[in-house]
Amino acid sequence: MLNTNEIRKDFPILSREVNGKKLIYLDNAATSQKPIQVIDAISDYYKRYNANVHRGIHTLSEEATTAYEETRELITDFIKADDSKEIIFTANATAAINLVAFSWGKANIKKGDEIVLSPMEHHSNLVPWQMLAKETGAKLLFLELTEDGQIDMESAKEWIGPHTKLVAITQMSNVFGTINPIAEIAKLAHARGALLLVDGAQGVPHIPTSVHELQCDFLAFSMHKMLGPTGVGVLWAKREILEAMPPFMGGGDMISSVKLTSFTANELPWKFEAGTPNIADVIASGAAITYLNKIGMQAVREHEIELSKYALSLFAETSKNGMGDDLVLYGPLDASKRGGVFSFNLGDIHPHDIGQILSDQGVAIRAGHHCCQPLMNELGVPGTARASFYIYNTKEEVDMLFTALKEAKKVLGHVSIR
Repeated sequence: MLNTNEIRKDFPILSREVNGKKLIYLDNAATSQKPIQVIDAISDYYKRYNANVHRGIHTLSEEATTAYEETRELITDFIKADDSKEIIFTANATAAINLVAFSWGKANIKKGDEIVLSPMEHHSNLVPWQMLAKETGAKLLFLELTEDGQIDMESAKEWIGPHTKLVAITQMSNVFGTINPIAEIAKLAHARGALLLVDGAQGVPHIPTSVHELQCDFLAFSMHKMLGPTGVGVLWAKREILEAMPPFMGGGDMISSVKLTSFTANELPWKFEAGTPNIADVIASGAAITYLNKIGMQAVREHEIELSKYALSLFAETSKNGMGDDLVLYGPLDASKRGGVFSFNLGDIHPHDIGQILSDQGVAIRAGHHCCQPLMNELGVPGTARASFYIYNTKEEVDMLFTALKEAKKVLGHVSIR
């Protein structure tokens, strides 16, 4: 187990109170908290070397450019990529997926082609493909799920076929917590001549990730879910694919030369990074990667497995002692097959009401459809309550979650919305 007591000292926000209670932050699937090292990195940039990157020869610009590009190198190593020029900075994971859809997709997808997805996809890995399919005449196909929220691999063998051009799958579900067998899906896709895009927004912050082990062609993720600031996303793709893709946006930094009626695109990665980037937050993202590297991603994963096992035991115990069938948990019951994301419902109590009662107790969770409305429709619920863990969470906080749930049941157990 991690030394969470020491780790928590680095996160100023964890010392505050909410509604007169100690803050229990369990909304990490939405965004993680930031250590002081990341906060200081942002402040340091603006205090000491605020300047634009790639465009100046003065000292401040050179320092900013060096720090900015050092983050690109850190991310390259973090996901075990071969070349830092394969790392494209975007605004978030959503922007990274949209870049692929509107650059690679428009150049390669045509009428009759198939894009294979799963029902557990976040809207960010669904709506761009809906838009592309509508424009091109391509078809969207969806893999089947097992009762415990895992991909039915037999359906994958059936749906990934000769007309499949792209498979786009989440590395880890933000509802079920399911960790998908990406390498197996990659083999199926590549055997059919298709490419594989992985939405790593939930996976990369929590699981040791190697693009070679995943065998994917595209990987998208956001820094704000892994201790970094908001406003920074990452797209990794194989260099030969990026070289063949047309630029997504036009403007400064993405050009090599411009004439009145034409332009020549810049080399990678700047070909896809038009305009002044989010310099301070990219630099601070490097501090976040350094922090995670110091802990070690295997230690991060082991900590979350331990917390997940404990939470699963409490879900089972609570269901038997006091809540019966009212407490419904979604997703795998094996901690090794899931991350620390727990979506649940409590009888007929609306998830928003659960979230409010828990907030009154200082416990921060997420309530709603989690940008997965099609999945909620399949489950037959308007939404779920969701608790999600990270490196600074403890078993004592998991206990507090269940204490607050019992209070919610006591206060709202008579309320019915169905």
